[in-house]
Amino acid sequence: MILIGTIFMDRITKAARLMIVSDLDHTMVDHHDPENMSLLRFNALWESNYRHDSLLVFSTGRSPTLYKQLRKEKPMLTPDITIMSVGTEITYGSSMLPDDGWVKILNQKWDRNIVIEETSKFPELTLQAETEQRPHKVSFYVDKTKAQVVMKELSSRLEKRGLDVKLIYSGGMDLDVLPQGAGKGQALSYLLNKLKTEGTLPVNTLACGDSGNDAELFSIPDVYGVMVSNAQEELLQWHAENAKGYEVVKFYLFYERWRRGEAANCETYIASLKASCDPTATFVFPTGVEKTLHECIYAMKGCYGDQKGKQFRVWVDRVLSTPTGSNTWLVKFDKWELSGDERCCCVTTAKINAKGSGGASDGYTWVSVQQKWLEGYEKKDTSIWLF
Repeated sequence: MILIGTIFMDRITKAARLMIVSDLDHTMVDHHDPENMSLLRFNALWESNYRHDSLLVFSTGRSPTLYKQLRKEKPMLTPDITIMSVGTEITYGSSMLPDDGWVKILNQKWDRNIVIEETSKFPELTLQAETEQRPHKVSFYVDKTKAQVVMKELSSRLEKRGLDVKLIYSGGMDLDVLPQGAGKGQALSYLLNKLKTEGTLPVNTLACGDSGNDAELFSIPDVYGVMVSNAQEELLQWHAENAKGYEVVKFYLFYERWRRGEAANCETYIASLKASCDPTATFVFPTGVEKTLHECIYAMKGCYGDQKGKQFRVWVDRVLSTPTGSNTWLVKFDKWELSGDERCCCVTTAKINAKGSGGASDGYTWVSVQQKWLEGYEKKDTSIWLF
């Protein structure tokens, strides 16, 4: 078993200050920049300020062959860890030492021969170059107008054959068939768990990407994400579909920190919350009492730090957003609250509208929130139930 810490112990003897996990094409590498000025600026910044105590990870859809070709074409730094072939291959250091433990995980419920057999029945699929066909990745080109239909049917057929696979569409034409446990996100999760086991979990992890196969990177807990401005259509669509759940999670993370006195007691935060609510927005409590969301926010303002130093945690579970109009969604979730030894839960439904004419890109407005107790998890004293 490879111990990551032993590979970089000549440079990093404790948890990395920062781990950057970046896609390459159109993210780290700008193919429209013939002088490579952006890449060279990053290189200088990294080497002067971060190399001594941080980790650089390249996460690419390219196979080892095309990755090495790119290194010959562009002035790229040598990463500490390389994730290739859409998260199906992990290597370490300049010698690119492979992680055999990751290979064993990917072998579960995967049979490449069956994948080849079933995909050959789809005339819409065109095999990519032989260099892009890997032990745990079979790659095709498919027209984006046919992609969704093909993916649905192919997934069904492979499932009937006993395989547990993942289909990833990116770049408006690339379709990759992988083991279910593979992908850029799962590879990153594997690395983080490995580093945590070794006691060297990075203080901060930042993921950067531009296409559909990068979406998983932005779903890993405690990982910050940067979706570059030139992001592909499928990643923008993924963001639009998932941002409603993010709005809910973001609010309750702030709510917990506010009650615990960990966020700054700043009037700007309260003003921002009010601005994100429709002036007539309502909140129906589990008791049936109805107030405006602005009244609830005012009440929260007076509870700053009331749970400081206490056992108080808030989290949401089973977040599901459903469109009800061109710019309107119902977001359903379970809102949990732990206070001392008491654990309470409300089944919550929120109505959210997209702001302005730009759709999801302009942000969201809360229109209404309604809660009811989850049976067996009612709160004893409902007078201090805020959200």
